[in-house]
Amino acid sequence: MTKLSVNINKIATIRNARGGDSPNVVEAAINCQKFGADGITIHPRSDERHITNQDVWDIKSIISTEYNIEGYPSPDFIKMVIAVKPDQVTLVPDGPDVITSCAGWDTIKFHDYLKEIIMQFKAKGIRTSIFVDPKIEMIEGAKLCGTDRIELYTEEYATNYSSNKDKAISPYLVVANKATELELGINAGHDLSLENLEFFSKEIPNLEEVSIGHALISDALYLGLENTIQMYKRLL
Repeated sequence: MTKLSVNINKIATIRNARGGDSPNVVEAAINCQKFGADGITIHPRSDERHITNQDVWDIKSIISTEYNIEGYPSPDFIKMVIAVKPDQVTLVPDGPDVITSCAGWDTIKFHDYLKEIIMQFKAKGIRTSIFVDPKIEMIEGAKLCGTDRIELYTEEYATNYSSNKDKAISPYLVVANKATELELGINAGHDLSLENLEFFSKEIPNLEEVSIGHALISDALYLGLENTIQMYKRLL
């Protein structure tokens, strides 16, 4: 079954809006796992506008499932990830001024850059994943970079799902088959929701993990965190 990794950045965003420690992100991570999440994802940024550097370490200490740290591979990020040693690091191409991830890596243009960074993580036993658009050449480029997995950027799928779900899923099917052929693991994330997740997970072969934050935490405001996580799990 496809694993559900819950991104808890939005919990930290709410906490930071008032200062203090409520809601507590460590407690949120503990509860997400207790309620059925298969992993916890965080995306620390240099300005600490949601997850802070201290959060990274605090959450590490209570992980009982899998820990996925995603982010732009700046020197400080690389140093932090190597020190923390999460189960997985997901590399995204957006810099510190970007609100949220909005594109995948150009794995051809940045081949040498990514390959060198991935070698550092893999030498420490950290599984690597690269955030990519659903394009064959980007999947092939990711393989050449030496990554273990790709994470398919699913905003385009989510945007077009309601108008024509078969057309929306089509490019993802093509690249998923190519990734499997190249023996790359397949993750996915961005704008996956209760509305569109089930179709995506059923159609995409060998989907190992989805990382969901904004939609899941938003749903939890209305439905409760435990109930929401179980609803997402049932779709998988």
